[in-house]
Amino acid sequence: MAIPLRQNLRIGAYLLRQRLASNKKFPLIVELEPLFACNLSCPGCGKIKYPTEILRKRMSVEEAVNGVISSGAPMVSIAGGEPLVHPEIHKITEELIKRKKFVYLCTNAMLLKRKIDLFKPSPYFSWVIHIDGMRDRHDQSVARKGAFDKAVEAIKLAKSKGFRTTTNSTFFSNDSPEEVRELLDFLNDELGVDAMMISPAYAYDKASDQEHFLGVEETRALFSKVFADGKRKRWRLNHTPLFLDFLEGKVDYECTAWGIPSFSIFGWQKPCYLMADGYVSTYKELVEETNWDAYGRGKDPRCANCMAHCGYEPTAVAATMSSLKESLRAVRGY
Repeated sequence: MAIPLRQNLRIGAYLLRQRLASNKKFPLIVELEPLFACNLSCPGCGKIKYPTEILRKRMSVEEAVNGVISSGAPMVSIAGGEPLVHPEIHKITEELIKRKKFVYLCTNAMLLKRKIDLFKPSPYFSWVIHIDGMRDRHDQSVARKGAFDKAVEAIKLAKSKGFRTTTNSTFFSNDSPEEVRELLDFLNDELGVDAMMISPAYAYDKASDQEHFLGVEETRALFSKVFADGKRKRWRLNHTPLFLDFLEGKVDYECTAWGIPSFSIFGWQKPCYLMADGYVSTYKELVEETNWDAYGRGKDPRCANCMAHCGYEPTAVAATMSSLKESLRAVRGY
């Protein structure tokens, strides 16, 4: 089961309440960035290119918790930067769990062995370990020799201590379908991770590598081959079937970036995690003051090649909930 039953039921009830209340814009999961500092310099990212004074900033526990609570989102993905660099990340996590938020703590795993005893297993908590390919490919992706072995060691350690352990993999134009399938087989079968999240690489203007971000047609071609032969049905993928259909090009959607908003040391980011067109202090302001009709493929040129989960997974979730057929397909998948 890719998503635990408790979480599935809670999220389903949350979505049903939003629908009954006729709420058209609501958060599914908050992307929380309590810092931008990182202990790696991945060529496909670029967050650490912020000025030193920004990289030294740390969101307080109170600010992080209040921001998430104010949005009403049932889930939180803690990213960065590298969250384990934050000296109070375990306290932020603990306080969110106390409030029964489902927390995904994203990490490159470099510090996980040292920090793991600050955390306790919980049905509301999951490690999300970044791993972009097998050994040589992953080490190249994060520009650190030995990073793959550390990530694998961290997965094994976390599972041995009873933590729900998932992975997050981003694929670029120089990744072949065979390499992607090899990685997913390895994570699913050999390491036995609880779930896997996958995404086409999305462009950051600060990233040093601007050559290997995937375009829309490249993304569809890649995932059509990756998912050939019904392969995706046996992988524990942490996505709705409709989002996987979207990656293959079987369906297309409008971006609903308000579904996975980004809250960082700057505030709520307009319009989404990938573009910074200003910041506001509350989620309500984000929803009400952003001209959502101005964004998306065919509207803003920066969106032309985007198929990122932060814009399209919420759309796929809404489409699943609005269709009995798709709801049943999702349940069968889980």
